[in-house]
Amino acid sequence: MTDNTVTIDTSTSPATLEFSEKFNTAIPMIDRHLAEGRGAKVAIRTVGGQVTYGQLADQVNRCGNALLSQGANPGDRILMMIKDCPEFIYVFYGAIKAGIVPVPVNTLLRSADYRYMIEDSGCAGLIYSPEYAAEVEPALADASRKPGFVLRTEGDGGLGDLIAASSNALDPAPATIEDECFWLYSSGSTGRPKGTVHRQRDIVETAVHYGVGVVGHDEDDITFSAAKLFFAYGLGNSMNFPLWSGGSVILSDRVPSPDMTFEMIEQFKPTIFYGVPTLYAAQLRALESKDRDLSSLRICLSAGESLPADLYRRWTERTGLLVLDGIGSTEGLHIFISNTPENHRPGSSGLIVPGYEAKVVDEAGAEIPPGETGRLIVKGGSMAAYYWNQPVRTAATMKGEWVDTGDTYIRDEEGWFTYCGRSDDMIKVGGIWCSPAEVEAKLIEHPKVLEAAVVGQEDDDGLTKPAAFIILNDPDESIDGLADELLEHCKGGLARYKYPRWFNFVDELPKTATGKIQRFRLRQE
Repeated sequence: MTDNTVTIDTSTSPATLEFSEKFNTAIPMIDRHLAEGRGAKVAIRTVGGQVTYGQLADQVNRCGNALLSQGANPGDRILMMIKDCPEFIYVFYGAIKAGIVPVPVNTLLRSADYRYMIEDSGCAGLIYSPEYAAEVEPALADASRKPGFVLRTEGDGGLGDLIAASSNALDPAPATIEDECFWLYSSGSTGRPKGTVHRQRDIVETAVHYGVGVVGHDEDDITFSAAKLFFAYGLGNSMNFPLWSGGSVILSDRVPSPDMTFEMIEQFKPTIFYGVPTLYAAQLRALESKDRDLSSLRICLSAGESLPADLYRRWTERTGLLVLDGIGSTEGLHIFISNTPENHRPGSSGLIVPGYEAKVVDEAGAEIPPGETGRLIVKGGSMAAYYWNQPVRTAATMKGEWVDTGDTYIRDEEGWFTYCGRSDDMIKVGGIWCSPAEVEAKLIEHPKVLEAAVVGQEDDDGLTKPAAFIILNDPDESIDGLADELLEHCKGGLARYKYPRWFNFVDELPKTATGKIQRFRLRQE
């Protein structure tokens, strides 16, 4: 078998992947397209221009050599605070091809977070977009351990100049499928981010099983993701799936909003759109006042937070487009339970993606019968190897081949999985477990509610009851009598113990970069 290749047998279900003994994932993701005749095809589109597969391969090689020229050695980490632009892909795959470990991090973080990641990762280098200088540079100044080199993506003496001056010939660093390839820092929905270590095989596993197997990515598709490249969901959407399939991706460094996403869709005519529930809700609100041309799209995908059934129904009714919900994680790299174009159910995360396994277990780790609530554990070829520098948390989460997602789920007799909330977010009311996601879904059905979050709160007797935090569709809506109206609405579909006892009307909800509600922050307020 030729080095740096993977053979896929689609006659089996799930598809069977056979990797070569030597395997550097940059070769099938980047170089393969030249051998398959796509050198002149557009790989990346932006408002500023486009990049062909031939130009991409050239820039990846030059970037890998540029990193080596700065003193980075195989196995070293490179922190990336880079906006969604072609340079992100050059650095990511240039590093991998050179044997260096890229570590994309959230570009929305503050200086203290960056300082923590600089020190925790022990990075040999750091590359950042100038837009983030106000947070990155103080972090560098305060860090107890400095990277060996620091580069801006733009400007004199920056990454662009180094790439231009570097050779476009680069042999792939030798690796196997189990070798360290890249890291992602978890989004921190329940605390300090963890450096999650992924292997050379992981990207291909997600691209084959979900990107192609569920979404149907192929070389004719044009992909646009509002979710950004720096976290697992966006990394697959905006880079790995289109590059694996030989399609094209649209990149934008603008902050996602209804207007931004609609403008990009109308200008570039993507066929696949990835978003998060919060954005779909905001887009629906925008569509009430102005129609937009979404005719190029064949499918929409959602993840980051559970997609409420009512939001699914309203989106499909308003646009005529399917929006398929799924659940993934930083540890799993992308989605491992999903609805599909052929098989979808509102309010459910879906069925197991072929190539993965999932179980709902009790506190002792034993699988429980359908219809009972428990912790979701999963396994598959894309699961992370471990958390950097955190053996205790690694042992608590990664139990052999299985990964504890930290999510509470119910699986029915037919194999459909329904999200009940983060395990740490479940509320025990009167001795009975209450799912915040169920109460939130009911609240969102009300026409005046845009978003909702539910947490446990103690009453005057010290007993825990549900408290709701509500964002209204119309910010100018009077809240007089609205709490009573929402309570009556909840009585129409929830057990009495699940009724919110308090209604708080807010302008925004605390969230991670992936759109997950940080309920622990609401509990602290």
